[in-house]
Amino acid sequence: MPAPQQIMADAIRVLSMDAVHHARSGHQGMPMGMADVATVLWTKFLKYDAARPDWADRDRFVLSAGHGSMLLYSLLHLTGVKAVTMEQIKNFRQLGSNTPGHPEYGHTPGVETTTGPLGQGLATSVGMAMAERHVNARFGDDLVDHRTWVVAGDGCLMEGVSHEAISLAGRLKLAKLTVLFDDNNTTIDGEATIAETGDQAARFKAAGWAVKTVDGHDAGKVAAALRWAVRQDRPTMIACRTKISKGAGRKEGDPHSHGYTLFDDEIADARQAMGWKPAPFEVPEDIYRPWRAAGRRGAKVRKAWEARLAGAPKAAEFRRAMAGDLPPGAFDQLDKLAAEAVTTKPGAATRQHSGAVLETVFPAIPEMVGGSADLTSSNNTFVKGTPAFDAPDYAGRYVHYGVREHGMAAAMNGMALHGGVIPFSGTFLVFSDYSRPAIRLGALMGTRVIHVMTHDSIGVGEDGPTHQPVEHLASLRAIPNLLVFRPADLIETAECWRLALEARTSPSLIALSRQKTPAARTTASDENLSARGAYQIAAAGGPARVSLFASGSEVAVALGAREILEAQGVWTRVVSTPCWELFDRQPAHYQDAVLGKGTVRVAVEAAARFGWERFIGEDGVFVGMGGFGASAPAERLYEHFGITPAAVAAAARARLAE
Repeated sequence: MPAPQQIMADAIRVLSMDAVHHARSGHQGMPMGMADVATVLWTKFLKYDAARPDWADRDRFVLSAGHGSMLLYSLLHLTGVKAVTMEQIKNFRQLGSNTPGHPEYGHTPGVETTTGPLGQGLATSVGMAMAERHVNARFGDDLVDHRTWVVAGDGCLMEGVSHEAISLAGRLKLAKLTVLFDDNNTTIDGEATIAETGDQAARFKAAGWAVKTVDGHDAGKVAAALRWAVRQDRPTMIACRTKISKGAGRKEGDPHSHGYTLFDDEIADARQAMGWKPAPFEVPEDIYRPWRAAGRRGAKVRKAWEARLAGAPKAAEFRRAMAGDLPPGAFDQLDKLAAEAVTTKPGAATRQHSGAVLETVFPAIPEMVGGSADLTSSNNTFVKGTPAFDAPDYAGRYVHYGVREHGMAAAMNGMALHGGVIPFSGTFLVFSDYSRPAIRLGALMGTRVIHVMTHDSIGVGEDGPTHQPVEHLASLRAIPNLLVFRPADLIETAECWRLALEARTSPSLIALSRQKTPAARTTASDENLSARGAYQIAAAGGPARVSLFASGSEVAVALGAREILEAQGVWTRVVSTPCWELFDRQPAHYQDAVLGKGTVRVAVEAAARFGWERFIGEDGVFVGMGGFGASAPAERLYEHFGITPAAVAAAARARLAE
């Protein structure tokens, strides 16, 4: 008779087979292969309470190989998470179920992060482990002391982001992070060795990890490896040698069973081989019983933690930080800075304005943790005197990510998902291409992450077209639920930073100039005008004939064009558009008033036209970039590409003359 652990693992296998077969879609291969490893982890090591899968000091379990989602759904169901019923298992991959094709954060209790794009879960888990160490340094072992466990496959380790994540975790010595490598030599096209012959164990060792290889189907050896992992002083990788579709009869070990839906006869053979007699989607009570006991195993630990929290001197502060509430007075100094700017009218690059804003909010919001992808002095994300986040003291609030934009963005997602941290970090806007997969995933999950992207146009100057973003603003604005801010001056920069920090369910990207720009807002307002997304920054001197729209550094260009046109008797208004996404949320009557229909509408932005039709219509005039930039001083480039006040005024007059 099979050992109890074997029978429990078989329950995962059968549920995975049944769900994928019923849906006629999905991947039972990985869940069946990793069922033994997952059973040992969830019944003996994972600090977890199925009755409260969201309690703050739980271990985090990340299924980086998200295509094998039935592994996670089976575990959640078997351990007793109420929301993951057998009916939900039956509705795997169906509209309205909480068992979608890939795990989705916020959709299913117990899912720590959205995974599916390979490597993202692994990279996100590094951020979770970083946050655990940082929040531990702030609040102590009594309140924060947990691990992060990751299941990753061959595909995860082939993706480039895994290299960034692994090296960062090794450098930071994140000892509470363990990767369980599903070492089954399988990808969709066949055996993994058709494309990858590297030594994964040696790779992890070279990055500073402790590594062990085990038979992933030997529960005793897996348990010994997990006991070894929790004793190490560095991150650990356990290569679990497994067979894909373990237990699936003739499909066991077949690389082509990765996304293969077993036929009725194959499922019958697998059930017979496992000695599994119940009907589809039925689990006997004697198998449920030990699984439910495993789900309750962490209840005592959780209740003891809750008692410690209730008596902790920093209990209120801990609860506030983990809930994501900003502290009282968070923006007092920021408001003073903005108020002073009305009279001082400072002219500077908006990246410098951003640095000035950080000087006011960073000391007031202790959850903020900054960083940069090796561009600290350029991004202005460092607040003077801030210690670095590093081993062995993780209390520092500045992360040196190195040249790892993708890994940085993914790690910030993980930090935000963990809680107790509001991450922000910087790179050049053109390098958002490296960060984009993680930015998109953050938007899908609704993480409060702030991406500081400087050098936002041809204003980069002499570095040339490789470093001058043209299409990037349009492509980023196309991502749902991503707040793309492009402020014009200090006041708008202050407003945009406040909005980003207050946005609990959206990541933000703040695009900032390298070159100096003059003050655009010169009058005080009790309202955060940038919260409207677009607003009239300068009214026409009479009945408006022209409406000029601009963002960021080109607001000054539009204001200069207005002066020219008004001097010629052409009444002109200017609209600043710091955040298109927020403008789309405004009521129709407000949008209509801002758009100025019936006037000649001209947009100016040192970027691609794509998307500006929402402001200027199909027949509007656009002054901006029609191709890539060039290498020259910024001022010369603006003249060369015709993005000047005179050119904008001429374009408006030409349209009026038609």
